[in-house]
Amino acid sequence: MSVRVCVVVPNWNTLRFLGPCLESLRLQSFRDFEVVLVDSGSSDDSLRFVEKNFPEVRTLALGENRGFAAAVNAGIRATDSELVALLNNDTEQDPDWLGALVHAADAHPECGLFASKMVAFHDRRYLDGAGDSLRPDGLPYRLGHGERDRGQFDRPAYVFGACAGAALYRRDLFERVGLFDEDFGSYCEDGDLNFRAQLAGYRCLYVPGSAVYHVGGGATGGKRSATATRLGTRNSLNLLVKNLPLALLPHLLPFFLPGQILRLLSAAASGVLGAHLRGLWEAVGMAPLMLRKRREVQAGRKLTDREVLALVRGAALDSTASIARRLRDRLTERLTERR
Repeated sequence: MSVRVCVVVPNWNTLRFLGPCLESLRLQSFRDFEVVLVDSGSSDDSLRFVEKNFPEVRTLALGENRGFAAAVNAGIRATDSELVALLNNDTEQDPDWLGALVHAADAHPECGLFASKMVAFHDRRYLDGAGDSLRPDGLPYRLGHGERDRGQFDRPAYVFGACAGAALYRRDLFERVGLFDEDFGSYCEDGDLNFRAQLAGYRCLYVPGSAVYHVGGGATGGKRSATATRLGTRNSLNLLVKNLPLALLPHLLPFFLPGQILRLLSAAASGVLGAHLRGLWEAVGMAPLMLRKRREVQAGRKLTDREVLALVRGAALDSTASIARRLRDRLTERLTERR
């Protein structure tokens, strides 16, 4: 008999996280689910550990690392549940995490995807994310990231999308708009899916009761590493080439060009300028492929240009407010440290 939810957990050489993650899944109050761990060719005995200590977990060995998108897609294809949850393995979940997401899915049939409340693992006074959005320059932004949790995200809200590190999806969304784009590999692949889902008429709900505690910070690849910088730069541009309606270009350019200059300066200051430039060059090389995919995305669009513009402007306002709160919190911390 099929379960209602399949939880897909991608893994690549991160055995150290698997115990706490899978143990907290055992403690979920909602029980009608199975866990599928998709391993991308780990060499650290991850599969042996899971098979010995968590025999209830179904494992799927890919044999090689083809990126996040390919891993989660393999897990989605290997299951037939009505709902699919994606979960990073460097997380621990509140016991009501999955139940809160399923309850939201039952209460909101207009939504195709649901975002979790992600909390910083090592200092739970701070948020890691409260749904995904877009900055004014059109690039992805995780709402609430780095903000002090003061209850500002304690109410359900429609958001632009969900971080795939902890999210719930209806299977019919994948059947309609497609799976994660494996040409992205890793980074921004969830932003691309978010944009495609919105264009197709799906909404995303942020669910504050679905708390997960996320280590983050590049647990597998390193925050601001050369690889993360290259892929993030490349795929953030791929996302726009593939999804942004042309009518929105005049509204975006005044923010996009300064945003690109700031990213360039930030990369230089962080010592990853070469990786950033390689990402830009790869995006140019991938533009013909993204333009071909764009035709299919735009052909299936249900929203008008005006509706997409309103959506993007709302996302930009949300992200700007979040960035302002984050900067305020950082400034407050620094002033407090000096006293």
